Amino acid sequence: MIHLLRRGCAAFGLFTALAVPAIAEPDDDIDRLITLLRFEETVEIMHLEGLRYGGEVGRQLIPDVDEAGWAEDVARLYDTENMFAVVSNDFREELQGADIGPVVDYFASVEGQEVIASELAARRVFLDAAAEDAAMARFQTLEEDDPDLSAQIAELIDDSDLIEFNVMGTLNASLMFYRGLRDGGAYDATEDEIFADVWSQEDDTRQSSAEWLGAFLMVAYEPLDPAQLAAYAALYRTAEGREVNRAIFASFDRMYEEISYLMGRAIGDQLRSTPL
Repeated sequence: MIHLLRRGCAAFGLFTALAVPAIAEPDDDIDRLITLLRFEETVEIMHLEGLRYGGEVGRQLIPDVDEAGWAEDVARLYDTENMFAVVSNDFREELQGADIGPVVDYFASVEGQEVIASELAARRVFLDAAAEDAAMARFQTLEEDDPDLSAQIAELIDDSDLIEFNVMGTLNASLMFYRGLRDGGAYDATEDEIFADVWSQEDDTRQSSAEWLGAFLMVAYEPLDPAQLAAYAALYRTAEGREVNRAIFASFDRMYEEISYLMGRAIGDQLRSTPL
């Protein structure tokens, strides 16, 4: 499963590059799975999401932002090669010694590759804000319009703990963003105050995550045969599938947390340099 998390990000090398961990020992199964899951393409889509998100944040938080200059900073400093290195190395570390053979076999199959292709296609659709909004509106009636698909999506979300993974990942990224703002001089708050602010968002984050995930998975899985989707859901009920799912979120979330901190620092530096 590709990393399903509703948030954008942008890396700002003005301060530091992403911390790339030491390269883990090569593991043929893990490296093959990185290829089969199409991590490089996933990161490329995240780059596009980051450009959109970075522009929105700049317009919202930086008075009289130079949009062209800000966009150039985001585009120049958002390093997809570095992001891929961080994620793939962390993924290797997370799965060292794990038995992932059955998961590799599944994703090496025609059916497994069709699932990944469909997830990535849906993620590209969601790069368009209007298409994303339309999908979320349509999802509200999915239980009535297509109860079988609705039930399969709900089952997969539950089996893979997707809502909880998303809530924790989003809140941790928000925590790092606030820390970056504070360290950049744009947010005067203690650590306890930051924690309280972030965790006050838990209920809203859980609701928005559930709505977005449902809409996204609807778009991704509508083209799939119900039996194919059932087999995919069954994979994530296995010990091997759950371990890979955990590793995917751990590796991408770690990257997002670092990037969120750097985004906060970048905004803070911009605000401190803005003439009064």
